[in-house]
Amino acid sequence: MSEAPPESRVRLVVVTGSGRSGTSTVAGALKRLGLHVPQPEMPADETNPRGFYEPIWVVDFHKRLLNSIPARTNDARPRAAADVAEAAAAPEVREELRTWLAEHVAEVGPGGQLVIKDPRAFWAHELWTGVADELGIELSYLTMLRHPTEVLQSRETYYLSNQTDEFRRTRQTANLAGWVNSAYETEVATRSRKRTFVRYTDLLEDWRTAMGQAQRHLGMSFNADLSGSDHHDVDDFIDAKLYRSKISWDDVDTIPELREQATSAWDACNTLVDAPYDDGAIATLEDVHQRYVVLHQYAEAIALDHTNRAVAVGRRDLQARNADLRKRLNRRRNEVERLRGEVEKSGPGGSRLPWKR
Repeated sequence: MSEAPPESRVRLVVVTGSGRSGTSTVAGALKRLGLHVPQPEMPADETNPRGFYEPIWVVDFHKRLLNSIPARTNDARPRAAADVAEAAAAPEVREELRTWLAEHVAEVGPGGQLVIKDPRAFWAHELWTGVADELGIELSYLTMLRHPTEVLQSRETYYLSNQTDEFRRTRQTANLAGWVNSAYETEVATRSRKRTFVRYTDLLEDWRTAMGQAQRHLGMSFNADLSGSDHHDVDDFIDAKLYRSKISWDDVDTIPELREQATSAWDACNTLVDAPYDDGAIATLEDVHQRYVVLHQYAEAIALDHTNRAVAVGRRDLQARNADLRKRLNRRRNEVERLRGEVEKSGPGGSRLPWKR
């Protein structure tokens, strides 16, 4: 299709970042600054009482895509990105997104600005960029950054509070591994487009400065001059008291190698806040990823017997359930045959029907 003039192109800002890293807060701020969130949105709940600012359709779309693998939102497997990309390449998946996105592009009209937030979005970046190019949309990425220890603590507070210590330790390590893997995949996913990285702490402490830098990086238009101090709706929305999870590595029970990789990845991501395409930071994330792949391979090898046993137990349980279902089905069939015989014996008058006795 012919390319529209820059001023008339619809701008799409995709908000991504690890879950519990402030993606909802920044999406809510962008909405109040004049960007449009496609409706309807995910309703607020006890884990996010101020709202998610996620289009329900997008969340359902990404969940279906990841569940088809299956893959987690912060999947720790180095292979996960390739698996999702393969599933997202299906023509019917692409057409589904194209149809939905075209509808909302028409809704905002020429020069409009859309914000779509979902922590799963980076997994399907090739799909989003391809469809955006087809529709003549200027797509850019805003990635929220929060220290991995705080992400782990926040996730534990909301999702693991009633679990055993052993389970929580297992999930903590799995979530930290997912954070390391996702940090690299997010950088790769956003590298070819306009992008900005925003620290959660910066957003809470001085949202005008943080969003002003994001505005310059992405070329967004806001409904306010952030260089001033006039009261804005965002002042009432962003509450620094939301910053509750402040812990250190001493509070995280995991292996030193993974902690070191997470620390290096975090330092590199911090560099990207002021220099979104810094060669040194990108090289560091690539180095961390290479070492992480090796660590993940060792972890798979160590857990091989555990994995094989889990598969065997699952297969055995499935066979047992199937056998039980077959027995129940045979009993039902026998009962049907018995009732049919009763009906045939009853004759025309029906006096011997079992339910009339």
